[in-house]
Amino acid sequence: MKLSAVLALSALLNLPLVCAERTREERLAHDALLRWMDEIAQKELQERENAIAEIHSVAAAEQRKQLVRRKMTEILGGLPDYQGPLNVRATGQIQADGYTIEKIIYESLPGFFVTANVYRPNRPGRYPAVLLQSGHTQEGKSEPQALAANLALKGFVALAFDPVGQGEREQSYDPQLQAPAAGWSVNEHMHAGEQSLLVGESVARYFIWDAKRSLDYLISRPDVDGTRVGAAGCSGGGALTTFMGALDPRLKAVIPACFPTSYRLLFAGSDPDSEMAWPHFIAAGLDTADFVELSAPTPWLLQATEEDYFTPAGVKLVYEEARRWYRLYGAEEKIGFFTGPGPHGSPLASREAIYQWMIRWLQNGRGDFHEQPVKLYINHDLQVTPSGRVENEPGSRKLYQFILDVLRTKRQKGTTAELQAELQRLKIPTDGSAPSVTVLEERQGRELRHEHINFESEPGIEIEGHLYIPLAPGKKRAVLMLESKRADSLAERIAESGHVVLTLEPRDSPGENDHRPYLGNWQTNDRADQIGRNLPAMRAHDILRGLDLLEARTDVERGSIRAVAQGVPGIWLLLAAASDVRIAKIWLDRTPYSLQEAMENTINTDLFDALIPGFLLHWDLDDLMNAMGDRRVLWTDPTNWMRRVVWLGPRFRYRYVLGDMTDLAETQDYQYAKELTKK
Repeated sequence: MKLSAVLALSALLNLPLVCAERTREERLAHDALLRWMDEIAQKELQERENAIAEIHSVAAAEQRKQLVRRKMTEILGGLPDYQGPLNVRATGQIQADGYTIEKIIYESLPGFFVTANVYRPNRPGRYPAVLLQSGHTQEGKSEPQALAANLALKGFVALAFDPVGQGEREQSYDPQLQAPAAGWSVNEHMHAGEQSLLVGESVARYFIWDAKRSLDYLISRPDVDGTRVGAAGCSGGGALTTFMGALDPRLKAVIPACFPTSYRLLFAGSDPDSEMAWPHFIAAGLDTADFVELSAPTPWLLQATEEDYFTPAGVKLVYEEARRWYRLYGAEEKIGFFTGPGPHGSPLASREAIYQWMIRWLQNGRGDFHEQPVKLYINHDLQVTPSGRVENEPGSRKLYQFILDVLRTKRQKGTTAELQAELQRLKIPTDGSAPSVTVLEERQGRELRHEHINFESEPGIEIEGHLYIPLAPGKKRAVLMLESKRADSLAERIAESGHVVLTLEPRDSPGENDHRPYLGNWQTNDRADQIGRNLPAMRAHDILRGLDLLEARTDVERGSIRAVAQGVPGIWLLLAAASDVRIAKIWLDRTPYSLQEAMENTINTDLFDALIPGFLLHWDLDDLMNAMGDRRVLWTDPTNWMRRVVWLGPRFRYRYVLGDMTDLAETQDYQYAKELTKK
């Protein structure tokens, strides 16, 4: 099956794209932007490795730990400042053969309900415990039940809970769909992730907080010995286990699986989702090994599977570095590496390695690590709430509401001068020099010459474009258009009226777009952020390099350039116009009108393509318009973040009919184009 067909089928069925995975080498071979970003990432990772290589003592290691902990706290935005009660309620139990499953619900934050199952031995006593983080299954807590049941049979208390967006904690459930409108659990993580970035935080803080509060509950139980507690998880659960192992010293044995991979291989490989990939991580001088090293000499067993897209080679890089680190502490036996058979997941061999590691470090090595057959329960059997959805619990709140609270608490209005400084920091402005241009193809009609070109936006970044050039002599006004469905036909009509027109598509990695519902090309945006760059800002820079190209032409009248964009790219154009006074006027069509509006629901469309971390704490799109001063903005059919046109008053313009196939809509398009180009 072709990759495109697999992507389409995965989107239709809301399936994770395991079957569509390409190797890192395949990704790099077909994607110039990804290669360019990977070169930056590898340079930053090498600088980190050089710093690590200079650490030769426990004292130096402890000093590095302080630096790493400070950076991680800053990246997360800290953890929630809440010490209130968990308000634990038991809603039922299952009597199994040799163990009991308790159904419980508690609040990690006020109104933020966590549903969980506790697996405990039937005999009385005080036991070691294991916190189990679920992978990215829609069912959540039922995923690790074979592991949890066997731990209970081996004399452990195990707790498995639903992460946000999974199990009974879906955030976008639609009663008409009778399913999450976002598609599936990971998509919900991504929507919350982009909202968190807008307020300068990582959504991982909420996942970690749920796990810490779950650990609070587990340790509070009378049948748990709080000095002997471990954690394990696979995939998304492996990521959360990694973070918890680094940040919570109460854990005495840590086993992350199918995640703990060095960004040396992970960066251009299978990009993890929002709560798994921390913002600015590589640019901050960090790699995955820092999580392991932060908790040294706590015992860690790093797990991989032979056919995983989180490759064993990437996990081994983390292991080899961490092993050297543990050697400094005289604790090399406390770091392990295990590779199980098969694809992404926790096969029997991996589960038995977990039992063996937990028995070794939490039960003084006494016990049998072989797995026993247990009854597996369907998700409905393990359900904690009557409806199967925590949103129906009195006082329940959704994750986006907590993120919105952060915005309201932290927001401080920035000035126009501060905004201009931010645009400079984002490297949007250019030096005004003419870019080198290559004509790829040329054809000439009776009135126009059409040139298919590319030009260099910055070293290593080539942008494709099309020039429509009237044959009439003399200087002409110019229009820059961002590519859209109708850009070419409209560009020709504008050129026929006597304007030089440049259409261009700013940098992108279209092959990295997995076409999940509503999200856009989140992977490319995330990778740019990892290396300390911002994709919307880079695209705004590309627009200004197109402006430099037009300004350098001898047939273009200086100070005459207008620009057009449709949809979310209109925000890139706003960034460019606020940064450079040479853009005399802009036309935005069907562009979202506010970033604030994106904070007020669980789902947004293509928000990743517009977000700048922390931007909304100080500015919104109105501020970019104000930074343009007296230059005009023609804004037609403004939308919300679900692409629906909304009425916002007479400052905006509205079509009589929306629909690109109607003569009326086309007529209005050209009328707006004439309004844009007139003096």
